[in-house]
Amino acid sequence: MSQIQPRLVSLAWPLFLELCLGIAVGMLGTALAARLSDTGGAAFALANHVVGMLFILFRIIGAGVSVVITQSLGGGRRDQADALARAALGASTWMGLFIAALASLGAEPLLHLLNAPAEVIPLALPLLLALAPALPLDAWNASMASVMRAHLRTRDTLAVIVCMHASHLLLAWLLMPRIGLPGFALAMGLSRLLGIVLHLWLWRARLNLWPRWGNWWRLPRAELAAILHIGLPGAAENIAYRLAFMVSVAVAGKLGATALATQAYTQQLMYFVLLAGLATGFAAEIVVGHMIGAGKLHQADKLVRKAMGRGLLLSFAVALSAALAAPWLLRMFTNDPEIIATGCTLMWITVILEPGRTFNLVVINALRAAGDARYPVMAGASSMILVLAGGTWLLGLHWGLVGVWIAYALDEWVRGLLMWRRWARLDWVPHARATHRRLRRQ
Repeated sequence: MSQIQPRLVSLAWPLFLELCLGIAVGMLGTALAARLSDTGGAAFALANHVVGMLFILFRIIGAGVSVVITQSLGGGRRDQADALARAALGASTWMGLFIAALASLGAEPLLHLLNAPAEVIPLALPLLLALAPALPLDAWNASMASVMRAHLRTRDTLAVIVCMHASHLLLAWLLMPRIGLPGFALAMGLSRLLGIVLHLWLWRARLNLWPRWGNWWRLPRAELAAILHIGLPGAAENIAYRLAFMVSVAVAGKLGATALATQAYTQQLMYFVLLAGLATGFAAEIVVGHMIGAGKLHQADKLVRKAMGRGLLLSFAVALSAALAAPWLLRMFTNDPEIIATGCTLMWITVILEPGRTFNLVVINALRAAGDARYPVMAGASSMILVLAGGTWLLGLHWGLVGVWIAYALDEWVRGLLMWRRWARLDWVPHARATHRRLRRQ
């Protein structure tokens, strides 16, 4: 175990920085949009919610790629891992184009579905249309980065993310004051092109992987089936959560542009709070996948338990620090006293929410890496429907955004405790053994 724990840490810190950069782009984009007006900030947030809702479909591919490659590498099947990486490119092409088409053709109906205020739609609609062409580029980058991480090349991936996001921010800072919110989308597309070029170079230099033309559009049946075996349940869980979460966005939209802006600004702070747990969860997924492929189930169990304990302490400490600093942090976005006061209250609720979320961020990824991908969907669906969707609607209409945030916290704790019960009772072990036997037969 002493030899494995440093590897978890060495994977987690580049992932943390990588996620931090991604959130920073969203936060600074929100701040730039808010400089135009609070309505601009709300429109920026709403368009990005729609993009996030649509891009969650990519989890059908993305949730499976990293797991099956780490399992193959752990089982000593590098040839199989390379075939899976190439298959991921073709799947990403078609999924990215499908998502882009949905964003383009369904932009206005989706905004109305989220109860977008009348003054927000004229700003959110052109931004959403401008973001659509960048979505296939994002899909390729996500798949190629997942392959690099599965090979434990997290530092190389971090270098690409730094270049990509730095160029995105620089271009957005130059373009948004001149052409408004669509400048953020144009900057995103150009930065994603740079990311693809850098990822291709790293695939060749570090992994000796050379994608052929056909790999960008073919869908090999065997490799795609292996990816979907993990990816479909993982995507279903993410899609269910995103749809339930969109109910809370619709509630905020019904409360008006001020509430929508408050939710947008506070969530930018909340995203930073959850980064440590999210990075730990992704790192645990990678290491557990290698361990399951190698048949090291006892080490996987010890790793997850230790990661869980550290994650709970860290998430509470970070959430508490953010709540204390919220009155100053929220002024990055607005000087409206009503927005700041409500946002501070929401950040204190986050102190309760985040430890519950840590169970989900760490344990769900570990269950998926162990091959137990269906349980998180079945166990979490009822909470997502009743507590997240139903709770945000019921409590939100009575107590406003405070009620929405209380429903967030209740849902995270209900699902998190269900996931931890699954892991602590070792109900994932039969799935892990079946995965290891399959790899040995192959």
